[in-house]
Amino acid sequence: MMPPHGQAPSPTTSPRTPTAAGPTATATATARPAAGPRLPEARGELSRAVTRALRSGSPVAYTPGAVLQADPWGEDLQLALYLLYELHYRGFDGVDDELEWDPDLLRLRRDAEARFLHALRSDLADGPRSVEEAFAPLLVEPVDLSGSLSHRLETEGELWQLREYAALRSLYHLKEADPHAWVIPRLTGRAKAAMVAIEYDEFGAGRADRVHARLFADLMTDLGLDPAYGRYLDLAPAPLLATVNLMSLFGLHRALRGALVGHFASVEVTSSPGSRRLAHAMRRCGAGPAAEHFYAEHVEADAVHEQVVRHEVIGGLLADEPELEADVAFGCAATGLLEDRLADHLRGAWDQGRSALRGPLPEA
Repeated sequence: MMPPHGQAPSPTTSPRTPTAAGPTATATATARPAAGPRLPEARGELSRAVTRALRSGSPVAYTPGAVLQADPWGEDLQLALYLLYELHYRGFDGVDDELEWDPDLLRLRRDAEARFLHALRSDLADGPRSVEEAFAPLLVEPVDLSGSLSHRLETEGELWQLREYAALRSLYHLKEADPHAWVIPRLTGRAKAAMVAIEYDEFGAGRADRVHARLFADLMTDLGLDPAYGRYLDLAPAPLLATVNLMSLFGLHRALRGALVGHFASVEVTSSPGSRRLAHAMRRCGAGPAAEHFYAEHVEADAVHEQVVRHEVIGGLLADEPELEADVAFGCAATGLLEDRLADHLRGAWDQGRSALRGPLPEA
């Protein structure tokens, strides 16, 4: 169901004018420890409606039926979803933090993510229904690695391709593990204890310099990239945005907690061999020690995490809520589907000798 077009805002929520902080500023003024990323250029009606509403604080306005007519895999819907989800992370420079819970924006998000989720379920209508069926293919290294993006980068990737890959992946890795943390209050017992243990490692085991997001920022510096959070959003195509949106979709809905666990497990199971290949690619191309270290760190850490997440997180969750098994399998399958779509996009561009980004990447 579409949100009412041009619906009047709640008098307590919008329109808003951010309060300027000063010597007499009150406690109600919006506080921000650092400026968030800037809003990107719109890519269609929906993303334009969102960016206008975020810049002005006025009600979001778009054509009735726009969401239903949008390509669920397309640039416009995926960017609109990314912008709406990002309000729950760090927000945007110049955007009032109170808009995170604006009812009109939430209605648009609900309808857009329903379109996205329907497309996922439709494409996976014949997908796995059990954990064993979903994860069995991931637990065996395939003999033929010709379709593997990490194998391609390891064996024949060039430095410019590694830079593009890192710029795109930065949209997740600079907030690595954040979407998965949303599942913690929705778990109990074994599953919760194991999930917290893994997340503790992801967040540096108490050391800021070992937080995985910080390690990826160091990788970007080695590659001559800007490590600022959200810096390359304008350059990211829809297949990359969809991979990040999937985590936010699962993370923000308690009803999809099983799917989020399936996503998390899929990432941990496939991370170690892929990271090993990417560490070799960074070394072969002379990317730098921090670039190699990020992936080398994941080889060992995620090999351990794989066992914990399968036996304790999934095992504990299904011991408590066995009815969620199909959701766990769906989360795993959806992860594979979107990663394959992204790999096809990258290979298709690189096979033609052109950039996979939406615009030129500044030289190192």
